[in-house]
Amino acid sequence: MACMIQGFSHIGIAVSDLDRSRRFYCDVLGFTQFYELDFVANEVAATMEQEGAFKSAMLVRGDIRIELLHWVDVAISGGGKKPMTELGFTHLSFRVEDLSELNEAVIAAGGKVLANTVTVLGAADDPAAPRLMYLTDPDGTRIELMQNVPDLSASSG
Repeated sequence: MACMIQGFSHIGIAVSDLDRSRRFYCDVLGFTQFYELDFVANEVAATMEQEGAFKSAMLVRGDIRIELLHWVDVAISGGGKKPMTELGFTHLSFRVEDLSELNEAVIAAGGKVLANTVTVLGAADDPAAPRLMYLTDPDGTRIELMQNVPDLSASSG
């Protein structure tokens, strides 16, 4: 018997600087903070598969929830955007009204615009053509922005 999923909960992203990442997701992408929790050492070590204290900031925008995780007393590793051919999570993706509006805000908030990833599906001079591009958050998490694409939230599964 399959697990009876009731609905989507959230995406968790480990970050090196909670304040900087919160500013990025709130100022650039329009999220708001729903709550912030401090987890003392080993309080949820079994669930996290990691001992140590951490802070959790839950951000929301519409029906999207992102949990930023910042480890307080544990060394973190990794960072930077990983190859799209590496197994596992590759990117977040958001529909936007206009790709060009975000460039300065992304850079000011510590992210990077990956200008070489801009793609137009169809005629470049067609303002209704779908447009795609990637940027990264301050720790290198890849984020895809999609303009002129259908809203898939009403699709049934």
